[in-house]
Amino acid sequence: MSKTNIRNLTVTALCIALCAVLPMGFHALNLGPTFSPMHIPPLICGLVCGPVYGAVCGLLGPIISSLTTSMPPVARLWFMVPELVAYGLLSGLFFKLIKTGNLYADIYCALVPAMVLGRIVGGIAQAITMMATAKEYSIAMWATGYFANAVPGIILHLILVPAVYIALDKAKLVPKRYEK
Repeated sequence: MSKTNIRNLTVTALCIALCAVLPMGFHALNLGPTFSPMHIPPLICGLVCGPVYGAVCGLLGPIISSLTTSMPPVARLWFMVPELVAYGLLSGLFFKLIKTGNLYADIYCALVPAMVLGRIVGGIAQAITMMATAKEYSIAMWATGYFANAVPGIILHLILVPAVYIALDKAKLVPKRYEK
Protein backbone atom coordinates (compact mmCIF):
# COMPACT_ATOMS: atom_id res chain seq x y z
CA MET A 1 0.00 0.00 0.00
CA SER A 2 1.36 3.40 -0.96
CA LYS A 3 2.07 6.23 1.45
CA THR A 4 -0.71 8.29 -0.16
CA ASN A 5 -3.28 5.51 0.32
CA ILE A 6 -2.31 5.14 3.98
CA ARG A 7 -2.62 8.91 4.47
CA ASN A 8 -6.01 8.97 2.72
CA LEU A 9 -7.32 6.03 4.77
CA THR A 10 -6.10 7.66 7.99
CA VAL A 11 -7.63 11.05 7.17
CA THR A 12 -10.89 9.39 6.11
CA ALA A 13 -11.05 7.41 9.36
CA LEU A 14 -10.42 10.61 11.32
CA CYS A 15 -13.16 12.43 9.39
CA ILE A 16 -15.59 9.55 9.99
CA ALA A 17 -14.82 9.78 13.72
CA LEU A 18 -15.37 13.55 13.57
CA CYS A 19 -18.85 12.88 12.15
CA ALA A 20 -19.70 11.51 15.62
CA VAL A 21 -17.58 13.80 17.81
CA LEU A 22 -18.42 17.22 16.28
CA PRO A 23 -22.21 16.86 16.64
CA MET A 24 -21.81 15.78 20.28
CA GLY A 25 -19.88 18.98 21.02
CA PHE A 26 -22.27 21.22 19.13
CA HIS A 27 -25.35 19.54 20.63
CA ALA A 28 -23.87 19.93 24.12
CA LEU A 29 -23.94 23.68 23.44
CA ASN A 30 -27.45 23.40 21.92
CA LEU A 31 -26.08 24.43 18.49
CA GLY A 32 -26.26 21.15 16.55
CA PRO A 33 -29.14 21.72 14.13
CA THR A 34 -28.14 25.36 13.61
CA PHE A 35 -24.58 24.65 12.43
CA SER A 36 -24.86 21.16 10.85
CA PRO A 37 -21.49 20.00 12.24
CA MET A 38 -21.70 16.52 10.69
CA HIS A 39 -21.50 18.12 7.24
CA ILE A 40 -17.99 19.46 7.84
CA PRO A 41 -15.92 16.20 7.82
CA PRO A 42 -17.15 14.87 4.43
CA LEU A 43 -16.44 18.25 2.81
CA ILE A 44 -12.92 18.30 4.26
CA CYS A 45 -12.34 14.63 3.42
CA GLY A 46 -13.38 15.20 -0.20
CA LEU A 47 -10.99 18.13 -0.58
CA VAL A 48 -8.07 16.42 1.16
CA CYS A 49 -8.44 12.83 -0.02
CA GLY A 50 -10.54 12.97 -3.17
CA PRO A 51 -14.06 12.06 -4.25
CA VAL A 52 -14.10 8.35 -3.38
CA TYR A 53 -12.78 8.84 0.15
CA GLY A 54 -15.09 11.84 0.64
CA ALA A 55 -18.07 9.73 -0.42
CA VAL A 56 -17.04 6.92 1.95
CA CYS A 57 -16.82 9.44 4.79
CA GLY A 58 -20.27 10.79 3.87
CA LEU A 59 -21.66 7.25 3.86
CA LEU A 60 -20.07 5.79 6.98
CA GLY A 61 -19.85 8.92 9.15
CA PRO A 62 -23.58 9.43 9.79
CA ILE A 63 -24.27 5.69 10.04
CA ILE A 64 -21.53 5.11 12.63
CA SER A 65 -22.54 8.27 14.49
CA SER A 66 -26.17 7.12 14.56
CA LEU A 67 -25.18 3.69 15.85
CA THR A 68 -22.87 5.05 18.56
CA THR A 69 -24.52 8.32 19.63
CA SER A 70 -28.09 8.10 18.22
CA MET A 71 -27.30 11.27 16.22
CA PRO A 72 -28.75 11.53 13.69
CA PRO A 73 -31.84 9.50 14.50
CA VAL A 74 -32.26 6.50 12.18
CA ALA A 75 -35.24 8.15 10.45
CA ARG A 76 -32.99 11.05 9.32
CA LEU A 77 -30.31 8.74 7.88
CA TRP A 78 -32.44 8.19 4.77
CA PHE A 79 -31.81 11.75 3.63
CA MET A 80 -28.66 12.71 5.54
CA VAL A 81 -26.56 9.91 4.08
CA PRO A 82 -27.24 10.84 0.42
CA GLU A 83 -26.60 14.50 1.22
CA LEU A 84 -23.29 13.82 2.96
CA VAL A 85 -22.18 11.32 0.30
CA ALA A 86 -22.84 14.04 -2.28
CA TYR A 87 -20.84 16.56 -0.20
CA GLY A 88 -17.81 14.32 0.03
CA LEU A 89 -17.99 13.06 -3.53
CA LEU A 90 -18.63 16.43 -5.17
CA SER A 91 -16.20 18.50 -3.10
CA GLY A 92 -13.47 16.02 -4.02
CA LEU A 93 -14.50 15.79 -7.66
CA PHE A 94 -14.78 19.55 -8.19
CA PHE A 95 -11.50 20.18 -6.35
CA LYS A 96 -9.80 17.61 -8.56
CA LEU A 97 -11.20 19.11 -11.77
CA ILE A 98 -11.02 22.85 -11.02
CA LYS A 99 -7.58 24.46 -11.30
CA THR A 100 -7.77 28.24 -11.38
CA GLY A 101 -4.17 28.82 -10.38
CA ASN A 102 -5.29 30.10 -6.98
CA LEU A 103 -5.75 27.71 -4.05
CA TYR A 104 -8.43 29.82 -2.35
CA ALA A 105 -10.45 30.11 -5.57
CA ASP A 106 -10.10 26.35 -6.16
CA ILE A 107 -11.42 25.58 -2.68
CA TYR A 108 -14.45 27.85 -2.99
CA CYS A 109 -15.16 26.79 -6.60
CA ALA A 110 -15.30 23.19 -5.33
CA LEU A 111 -17.04 23.85 -2.03
CA VAL A 112 -19.96 26.07 -3.09
CA PRO A 113 -21.38 23.85 -5.85
CA ALA A 114 -20.81 20.73 -3.72
CA MET A 115 -22.81 22.31 -0.90
CA VAL A 116 -25.63 23.43 -3.20
CA LEU A 117 -25.87 20.09 -5.01
CA GLY A 118 -25.59 18.16 -1.73
CA ARG A 119 -28.55 20.11 -0.37
CA ILE A 120 -30.52 19.33 -3.54
CA VAL A 121 -29.69 15.61 -3.19
CA GLY A 122 -30.68 15.74 0.49
CA GLY A 123 -33.95 17.46 -0.39
CA ILE A 124 -34.79 14.87 -3.05
CA ALA A 125 -33.99 12.04 -0.63
CA GLN A 126 -36.12 13.70 2.05
CA ALA A 127 -39.00 14.15 -0.40
CA ILE A 128 -38.83 10.46 -1.32
CA THR A 129 -38.72 9.53 2.37
CA MET A 130 -41.71 11.74 3.14
CA MET A 131 -43.71 10.35 0.21
CA ALA A 132 -42.92 6.80 1.35
CA THR A 133 -44.26 7.60 4.82
CA ALA A 134 -47.25 9.61 3.51
CA LYS A 135 -46.03 12.83 5.10
CA GLU A 136 -46.35 16.25 3.53
CA TYR A 137 -43.29 17.83 1.90
CA SER A 138 -43.01 20.83 -0.43
CA ILE A 139 -40.46 22.97 -2.22
CA ALA A 140 -41.06 25.67 0.40
CA MET A 141 -40.32 23.21 3.21
CA TRP A 142 -37.13 22.12 1.42
CA ALA A 143 -35.95 25.68 0.76
CA THR A 144 -36.66 26.67 4.36
CA GLY A 145 -34.97 23.63 5.88
CA TYR A 146 -31.99 23.33 3.56
CA PHE A 147 -31.24 27.00 2.93
CA ALA A 148 -33.07 29.62 5.02
CA ASN A 149 -32.69 27.87 8.39
CA ALA A 150 -29.23 26.61 7.42
CA VAL A 151 -27.57 30.01 6.88
CA PRO A 152 -25.48 29.89 10.10
CA GLY A 153 -24.20 26.41 9.16
CA ILE A 154 -23.52 27.43 5.57
CA ILE A 155 -21.49 30.41 6.78
CA LEU A 156 -19.59 28.23 9.27
CA HIS A 157 -18.80 25.67 6.55
CA LEU A 158 -17.63 28.36 4.12
CA ILE A 159 -15.25 29.72 6.76
CA LEU A 160 -14.10 26.58 8.56
CA VAL A 161 -13.59 24.09 5.71
CA PRO A 162 -11.23 26.35 3.68
CA ALA A 163 -9.41 27.36 6.88
CA VAL A 164 -8.76 23.71 7.75
CA TYR A 165 -7.54 22.95 4.22
CA ILE A 166 -5.26 26.02 4.17
CA ALA A 167 -3.85 25.07 7.61
CA LEU A 168 -3.14 21.55 6.35
CA ASP A 169 -1.53 23.01 3.23
CA LYS A 170 0.68 25.36 5.25
CA ALA A 171 1.70 22.47 7.52
CA LYS A 172 2.56 20.49 4.36
CA LEU A 173 0.08 17.75 5.29
CA VAL A 174 -1.63 17.78 1.89
CA PRO A 175 0.06 17.51 -1.51
CA LYS A 176 1.19 20.88 -2.86
CA ARG A 177 -1.35 22.04 -5.42
CA TYR A 178 0.70 24.85 -6.96
CA GLU A 179 4.37 25.63 -6.83
CA LYS A 180 5.18 29.22 -5.97
